[in-house]
Amino acid sequence: METKCVFCQIASGEIKTELVASSEHCIAFNDIQPRQPVHILVVPREHFVDVSELALKSPEVMADLMALGAKVAAQQTHGSHRFTFNTGIEAGQSVFHAHGHITSVRAK
Repeated sequence: METKCVFCQIASGEIKTELVASSEHCIAFNDIQPRQPVHILVVPREHFVDVSELALKSPEVMADLMALGAKVAAQQTHGSHRFTFNTGIEAGQSVFHAHGHITSVRAK
């Protein structure tokens, strides 16, 4: 685990946040700088640099992340949402720990 990684610190409980949901391998919490009325991050507890590394190295954790994201989207939105991943600096990734963004213009 990278000691400076903010998502590793959140996943370990070192940095406190209110969880929206959690599963065996992942956690979900509200983005601190939301871009839509609903903006939730879904993050694996284990450190992976990006979603490509996650999918290649741990399909089980990737499947858990997607299932948790689907559950959170169903609970927090009216069904219309985006579940996106930014991979690399040019794509807008600013925290280099794999994570998905669930966004929606309307909360449930």
